[in-house]
Amino acid sequence: MTITITWQGAFLTVLAILAIILLIYLIVLVNNLIKTVKKANKVLDDTKVVSAIAADKAKKIDGIVDGISDTVSTVVDTVNGNKSVISAATNVINAAGNIAGIVNRSEKKKEEK
Repeated sequence: MTITITWQGAFLTVLAILAIILLIYLIVLVNNLIKTVKKANKVLDDTKVVSAIAADKAKKIDGIVDGISDTVSTVVDTVNGNKSVISAATNVINAAGNIAGIVNRSEKKKEEK
């Protein structure tokens, strides 16, 4: 029995083998791509949860910061309002001290005479 191999037959056989190898490679590639997409979807789902938590915390922190800002504003306004009271009290004390000094000087002058 004689087998005759032609160049055309050999070329088609090599092409068929390369096509089968390419097909196997593509199947493995698609399988890995499917695994990767599933993992990416899990990561994106986790990201949604984390970003929702972060957004909630950011809203809470924003509310806290607003509250602190209002409180500091109130304290500053109160201190500014009390500056006039403190200034008036200081002026009264200084005036009393000046009067006491005048009285002391006049008493010393009387004692000296």
